[in-house]
Amino acid sequence: MKMLSVPLSTLKLGEKSNVVHLNVIGLLRRRILDLGIVPGTVLTCIGKAPAGDPIAYLVRGAVIALRSEDASLIVVEQV
Repeated sequence: MKMLSVPLSTLKLGEKSNVVHLNVIGLLRRRILDLGIVPGTVLTCIGKAPAGDPIAYLVRGAVIALRSEDASLIVVEQV
């Protein structure tokens, strides 16, 4: 069964996903890669600000916060 690829920003609290592709360029791409977000990485949505931005994710044992705008550039498949 083929998994549906969606932007990371669409995950709901508690949902896990696998990174498929990064639609990011420049300095932001370098920052995302430095955080360990590469294809195959498992991410879990663990919190959202009251206004919905930023969103907290669990990545390789660390909690990181990304703006919704940036998270929408990361393509994932739900686990």
